[in-house]
Amino acid sequence: MVVSVSDCFESLRRQGRCALIPFITAGDPDLETTADALQVLDRSGADIIELGVPYSDPLADGPVIQAAATRALERGVKLDDVLGVVAKISPSLKSPIILFTYYNPILNRGIETFLQQISTAGVRGLVVPDLPLEEARALMDLSRQYGIEVVLLVAPTSPEDRIRTIADRSQGFIYLVSVTGVTGVRSQIQTRVKDLLVQLRQVTDKPIGVGFGISGPEQARQIQQWGADAAIVGSAFVKRLAVPDKTAGLKAIEQLCQSLSDAVKAPAR
Repeated sequence: MVVSVSDCFESLRRQGRCALIPFITAGDPDLETTADALQVLDRSGADIIELGVPYSDPLADGPVIQAAATRALERGVKLDDVLGVVAKISPSLKSPIILFTYYNPILNRGIETFLQQISTAGVRGLVVPDLPLEEARALMDLSRQYGIEVVLLVAPTSPEDRIRTIADRSQGFIYLVSVTGVTGVRSQIQTRVKDLLVQLRQVTDKPIGVGFGISGPEQARQIQQWGADAAIVGSAFVKRLAVPDKTAGLKAIEQLCQSLSDAVKAPAR
């Protein structure tokens, strides 16, 4: 049985460990490689895996993930294809899968139908980056009925009252965006993240994951030392997987996952 996102974090907290959450784009370079990649990440140190659904207008995604989504869409990858991979692979994984998708596909399918379908496939969490807080209630009121935890995002520009509301409503954990802008590889993590972690700790005891811009072990280790409960790494994995030699791509993400896992799970100084 696949554990919930909350249960995963609770287990890690008892062990005093920070989680690693890698992200990949479904269908890039192809669905077969996506299935293999999920298994590679699961056995190489991932605690939770974030799986992006290709979308034609990914406003929150940087160039690496946008390009991956475009390639997948050009190959005809659709939501049902992604869920087919999850349904096939998730029973063999110890890491719960979080689906990253935009709100329009959810509305087009119907909120309850969407939740029922992703739950049946084995998804346990959901990130919807363009879902306004004011419109999230309809989705979140239904999500727990289907064992889906909807993770809300806090941006560096979020005012204090909004941070409090997001922290109160977010399910599973709180997704702290490390930069203003889109996802992507960056050489440094803004020190503002440290202040935001302190601010969030004052209003919630929920786990906090930091994403957008983490690309290597040193950055992941930094946010772990600042007190984050999870490091979320996307573009660095997507870039390594998007190579002509699929075997080489899988090996590259295996090595990256292991190095990141070692970095975040070492005792904090």
